[in-house]
Amino acid sequence: MYNKAKMGFKEGEGLGKYSQGRKDIVEASNQKGRRGLGLTLRGFDQELNVDWRDEPEPSACEQVSWFPECTTEIPDTQEVSDWMVVGKRKMIIEDETEFCGEELLHSVLQCKSVFDVLDGEEMRRARTRANPYEMIRGVFFLNRAAMKMANMDFVFDRMFTNPRDSCGKLLVKDREAELLYFADVCAGPGGFSEYVLWRKKWHAKGFGMTLKGPNDFKLEDFYSASSELFEPYYGGMRDIPSNISAFRNFVLDNTDRKGVHFLMADGGFSVEGQENLQEILSKQLLLCQFLMALSIVRTGGHFICKTFDLFTPFSVGLIYLLYCCFERVCLFKPITSRPANSERYVVCKGLKVGIDDVRDYLFSVNIKLNQLRNTDSDVNLVVPLEVIKGDHEFTDYMIRSNESHCSLQIKALAKIHAFVQDATLSEPRQAEIRKECLRLWGIPDQARVAPSSSDPKSKFFELIQGTEIDIFSYKPTLLTSKTLEKIRPVLDYRCMVSGSEQKFLIGLGKSQIYTWDGRQSDRWVKLDLKTELPRDTLLSVEIVHELKGEGKAQRKISAIHILDVLVLNGSDVREQHFNQRIQLAEKFVKAVSKPSRPDMNPIRVKEVYRLEEMEKIFVRLEMKIIKGSSGIPKLSYTGRDDRHFVPTGLYIVRTVNEPWTMGFSKSYKKKFFYNKKTKSSTFDLPADSIWGDGIRVHDSQKPQDPDKLSKEDVLSFIQTQRLSALGHPTPAECVVVP
Repeated sequence: MYNKAKMGFKEGEGLGKYSQGRKDIVEASNQKGRRGLGLTLRGFDQELNVDWRDEPEPSACEQVSWFPECTTEIPDTQEVSDWMVVGKRKMIIEDETEFCGEELLHSVLQCKSVFDVLDGEEMRRARTRANPYEMIRGVFFLNRAAMKMANMDFVFDRMFTNPRDSCGKLLVKDREAELLYFADVCAGPGGFSEYVLWRKKWHAKGFGMTLKGPNDFKLEDFYSASSELFEPYYGGMRDIPSNISAFRNFVLDNTDRKGVHFLMADGGFSVEGQENLQEILSKQLLLCQFLMALSIVRTGGHFICKTFDLFTPFSVGLIYLLYCCFERVCLFKPITSRPANSERYVVCKGLKVGIDDVRDYLFSVNIKLNQLRNTDSDVNLVVPLEVIKGDHEFTDYMIRSNESHCSLQIKALAKIHAFVQDATLSEPRQAEIRKECLRLWGIPDQARVAPSSSDPKSKFFELIQGTEIDIFSYKPTLLTSKTLEKIRPVLDYRCMVSGSEQKFLIGLGKSQIYTWDGRQSDRWVKLDLKTELPRDTLLSVEIVHELKGEGKAQRKISAIHILDVLVLNGSDVREQHFNQRIQLAEKFVKAVSKPSRPDMNPIRVKEVYRLEEMEKIFVRLEMKIIKGSSGIPKLSYTGRDDRHFVPTGLYIVRTVNEPWTMGFSKSYKKKFFYNKKTKSSTFDLPADSIWGDGIRVHDSQKPQDPDKLSKEDVLSFIQTQRLSALGHPTPAECVVVP
């Protein structure tokens, strides 16, 4: 060491000829980040005096606390007519103490203010280290929002992806005809929807409404689900009443006027620099999302919506209206929502009957908010305070929820503050908690990877799983007077009107669709139509030129007509009965159809008739003048929606496998299955009666050839066979022969 005395050092004086050197020791560097040397920010030095170390131990298990059931009647038009209160626009939150203690409110606002002066990147790094659930992230979905929905879907007993009625019975099943309908509003880029479609696949259909631009749905980034099952509907600004009405009509038109099973709303926008006023600034967004729920959710359906602080009587009044309109309501903060933010979700279960007056009232409030924009006035109340506070159970829950949320938020903010000050602090259980949560929620721990591309031929062999390819080159047998005798009994057969050549169609995702005529020497050809199908889909189809109208106003469009389905979005359905496959095809078409896109070529399922009811087909045949036919009328078949096309024949399909056949019970007045080998009968579909590949026979409409059959020949044969089908013993009459 140097001898400071020899250098002229004297206690209490600095070095140098005139003692001008530094007297105090050099302090350790307190430099934070890359800001200028010597710059000190209040946020780093300010003490919050909050003990964050007594926070609960992180856990994957969560508890739900519901509001008590509402026992008051749903407000009607007369009651709500004088509820709306317009007053001076209010842009402060510090005095909103009706539903939260003053001390807690001021504490949480003070904690938030500390972060206003912190560098964003430093705060984010500290937040990442401080949050025990941070590593859950988005897994293989496009963002963290998807995992929030996965989290809440599990906590609420899958009430969104597997909704049940009040008796616990599933409302939609994969093998049944009804789709799970849902809507996703103000929720771009679409993480909520990606999760639902990943969970339900093609058994769900989603409708979305958001704004075009940076907050649009990013359907091309749905790596884990088929975005073809989701239909965005675009409006203008978020609060324009006409957009809400238009979206309501659109959803009702496409759900048989019933509405969706559930609505998800995750709206929000940047309030940078005004974080403490987020609740006030987003009040109309919150109202519009609640209004949308009352507009498009079906009776018994559910609603989940992101909220922020709920201190103002305006926000609490909106929650009160939901409390009146749904069977059960709760405020819930999932562990996937960062603990330091004010984000919570209002979860509503079971929409009641008779909410129309409340919906109309909220619609009028929205109009009033639009009228008062850019003025000093605002809607301050939607429900009078005396009405809210008159329901003591509701008020107590609201205060408890707000104060509990504030307490947790204060601790989380203090924890981040401590982690900013000390870069060595970290949460040790992040990886363990992540693994436990994914296991509990049923989410595979996989990386996010874009779907691999494939050529149609390779994908075809992958989907058919070793099935002999010769089956696909099978061609229909021409129906003549000789082959007609093989169609016995007629109850075993179904028929469809043909409009062109049969092809196989494979979907590789989006517009990557190819067709193949079944000949091994021919290649898969890119379909030159504007349509979209989910990947891993294999269908038997016709490309039919449909016509609407006659004369000069006649319009022609090419449509895909599905004859049969083999694989639907990765689900092999070939082992299902023909009738079941057609039902699944109808369901699939509903899921992928996009009525808001008239520029796309339609996809339809062939109308299937029982062979014994073939006369229904002939009723729908008529002579029409077709464009390009030189004014000569041509035979046309008119299908659904007044569309018609030139028929080229009939497909007759056997749907029952030997030795089973079908008969009609005169005593029970219904059809049954009869085993010709064992002489046994049953009303239930036997598994071994399902006809695998099907026999198809084709009847030309041209009667010039004497070997070909006329309408009268076929109908006469069917009538004879129908009568003979009554001869088999029914299940109650037969004896099972061993």
